[in-house]
Amino acid sequence: MGKGRLEAFSDGVIAIIITIMVLELKVPHGVDFDALKELGPVFLSYILSFIFVGIYWNNHHHTFHAVKQVSAGILWSNLNLLFWLSLLPFTTGWMGENHFASLPVATYGVNLLFCAIAYTILLRVIIAIQGKDSAFAKAVGSDRKGIASLLCYLAAIPLAFYYPIASGILFAVVSLIWLVPDRRMEKAIS
Repeated sequence: MGKGRLEAFSDGVIAIIITIMVLELKVPHGVDFDALKELGPVFLSYILSFIFVGIYWNNHHHTFHAVKQVSAGILWSNLNLLFWLSLLPFTTGWMGENHFASLPVATYGVNLLFCAIAYTILLRVIIAIQGKDSAFAKAVGSDRKGIASLLCYLAAIPLAFYYPIASGILFAVVSLIWLVPDRRMEKAIS
């Protein structure tokens, strides 16, 4: 089965996710900096989520350049990832509107955790189909970044109930880990 429709559908869903997130940014009702300060947490949560969605889109793009064919398992695993990503506008908005309060931050962390788990499942399904000795499997390797991300999310969720800002810092650390270019997939493609 070809992969073009999966890539096009995924790109469309991700574009809609970003559109929904930006539409949640409300225009301030004042003309001074105090009006903008009120939007600070909302804008900060938007920036963080935009970076995460961008990272997932970038990794998804590289992943499917390395994939030769898709199966039903890959399609369903991809839908699982898109489901968890589609919840980001809600958890992003809730966290920002409530100025990084404990429960919204923890919920955002749970959302990010399930996005990471879904992406890990997608990678494992692709490896199962392409083979453990495939170039793709070698590119994924031990997936240290993925494991580190999962561990950070697992730490950030309970931490949100005591120090929500510390959880936010852990989320930012994960995004910085992934912003460093990962050349594994590019090498597998070439």
